[in-house]
Amino acid sequence: MKKYKLNDIVSLKKGHPCGENKWKIERMGADMKLRCLGCDKIVWMKRIDFDKRIRKIKDKNDKFVSIVNYNPEED
Repeated sequence: MKKYKLNDIVSLKKGHPCGENKWKIERMGADMKLRCLGCDKIVWMKRIDFDKRIRKIKDKNDKFVSIVNYNPEED
């Protein structure tokens, strides 16, 4: 069950080579389209790979919380 939606800011297991580790979800489907918030580079990855790599997500209080503890219904 997915716990994220469009325009969420997420943190992945490994950061981008530009030094930033914050990504904005721009498209969801079989593939995920992510935009690096450091350099605006767009990256496509398979949803299965994204689900394995996602670690934290920004909640309504602008804090990063673990994806396990995130409840989107509270937003």
